[in-house]
Amino acid sequence: MTRSTTSPVVMGVMALELAAGSTPRRAALSAADASGLAEKLGRDLATHAPQVRDLDLVFAGAHFDPAEALRPGWPLHQRLRELHQRAPGRGDGARVMAFGADDTGDIPMPLQADDGLRGGLLRVLPFVLSGDVSAVEAVAERLESVLLETGMAQADTALLAQTAFGAQIEHARYMTLHDLAAMTAMQYDHGGLGALWPVIETALMAPTDEAWLDAVPEPLLRYASGEVHIALFEPMAWRARYATQEATDERLERAYQHFQARQQQIAAVLEAHGIPVTFAHCPAKTDARDTLKS
Repeated sequence: MTRSTTSPVVMGVMALELAAGSTPRRAALSAADASGLAEKLGRDLATHAPQVRDLDLVFAGAHFDPAEALRPGWPLHQRLRELHQRAPGRGDGARVMAFGADDTGDIPMPLQADDGLRGGLLRVLPFVLSGDVSAVEAVAERLESVLLETGMAQADTALLAQTAFGAQIEHARYMTLHDLAAMTAMQYDHGGLGALWPVIETALMAPTDEAWLDAVPEPLLRYASGEVHIALFEPMAWRARYATQEATDERLERAYQHFQARQQQIAAVLEAHGIPVTFAHCPAKTDARDTLKS
């Protein structure tokens, strides 16, 4: 489970796998339903790591796309940490704090999901565990080792989530952020985006490092300083790099259009992960790598 480098906290998600064609009727739970689901979540996690009972549990009763949980700086979980730090009762023993819609049904900004990322069959609900450093480390180590294989939510937990969100849920399980990242990497690989994952992983795990996607026929891009620059090739520059074999003008035009669509797809995936993207103009007879470095 991903650990903070600044305070004793561990982070994970409750993952809801929806039935095909199902869309949850509610984006966020009422305060009462969020609290009830958090209590069951804490109980379930404690069956794997009993020291969970000694930690504060902070839970968002709202569902998000997995990409929203896998963004540099872990912003969903950072929001929960901020809410936890402002909450009263510190030092009064382990607490369960759940956040959902307000009394009028409006969803506060920290719990508002990205409208452009709705519709996927996997939705995640973030949670944070905080407390004594030794207990946090013990829980983190234990959950990292067991949740991927045995992290299914108990039946009454899944039923409450299904009823409260108004969704048809096939499976409900718990994951560490590392588990979620590994699962996403596998899905991207199966979906033909495996070459992009190392760039995303660098932005998540080592944001001050540099990473390249430099593998024909993929678009050329560079991650550095928190953003990605994608080489925007003029037609002749593209032909020199990607179309070295003889081909008709019609086939070349189709291939160029396919390449441009691939660039847009990759840019959309990066932006879903909260990684800013800019396109760098690369004319013919220039070194595109040098352009991306400038």
